[in-house]
Amino acid sequence: MSESKDVWVYVEQTDGRIADVSLELIGKARELADRLGGEVVGLVCGHDIAALSGELIAHGADRVLVADHPELAQYRTLPHARVVITEARRRQPDILLVGGSPNGRDLAPRVASALRCGLTADCTDLQIGDYHVKREDRTYEDLLFQIRPAFGGNLVATIVNPGTRPQMATVREGVMRMPAPDPQRTGIVEAVAPELEPGDLALEVLSREVRTTTVRIKDAPVIVAGGAGITDAEEFALLRELANLLGGEVGASRAAVDAGMIGREAQVGQTGTTVRPRLYIAAGISGAVQHRAGMDESSKIVAINTDPAAPMFQIAHYRIVGDAAEVLPMIIKAVRERAMDQRNEA
Repeated sequence: MSESKDVWVYVEQTDGRIADVSLELIGKARELADRLGGEVVGLVCGHDIAALSGELIAHGADRVLVADHPELAQYRTLPHARVVITEARRRQPDILLVGGSPNGRDLAPRVASALRCGLTADCTDLQIGDYHVKREDRTYEDLLFQIRPAFGGNLVATIVNPGTRPQMATVREGVMRMPAPDPQRTGIVEAVAPELEPGDLALEVLSREVRTTTVRIKDAPVIVAGGAGITDAEEFALLRELANLLGGEVGASRAAVDAGMIGREAQVGQTGTTVRPRLYIAAGISGAVQHRAGMDESSKIVAINTDPAAPMFQIAHYRIVGDAAEVLPMIIKAVRERAMDQRNEA
């Protein structure tokens, strides 16, 4: 087994822009590597991507492996997996992290299968274990604790992989804090030559369609979210009105999304987006653990619910027992009046 203590991150990029989840993982890898005494290594695939190395180093990477090739310009499973598998076999990292994006979820199982190592999917936390595991007369130290919800979010599982390397995990987008970049950091940039085989290029991309969304709840400073207690489009319009007044975005629980009130891109929770706004207003959301897992680190939480025993009240800083259809117009009126008073004072 390798004695390497390096922590690797597969860096996802599109058109020269690094995915947020990859930068989040670079920050987490920095914590893990400092504990282990190893390096943070970012492996990035693409074409004409040399400029990305500085951004990765600034966010915490010690070394950046750049696989630059025309066939890697757009994500395809086989070419990208070939690069990761080849370099992992050659350098034997201790830990390999992949973002839990659609591309990451596609790539990671193929890499884990080829490397014959374990893979824990959809982690929400990663820690280095502080005790030893003994198996077959061998003691394994400093294991990666791969932490994720299980059984519908009703419990949290901690998974370890003592027997094989690398220890692999995919990590949900938004659950790790992105570190502030340090432009003074220095690191090593190393070009790697992709060793692609004819079979890796069996799939050809004939055309590409990019659909952008204006919804960016992950970055919103204020989120006004609705749940099953918001029963019609008129009530949901109140959420949008309040969000606009506060300079925020509209979010939703899975129940509201499944009811067709709003698109899935606005869903907050275990199966949606993890958010940390300055203000989170939960209107008509009971607060199931799956939803709270995606927003419980909000700086201030205001909960509106007719049920005084709603689980959301357990984590709310301000609790309003009432019907959202009645409470929201009062909040909107108060916000408008305060804005008017501020303009008059100016």
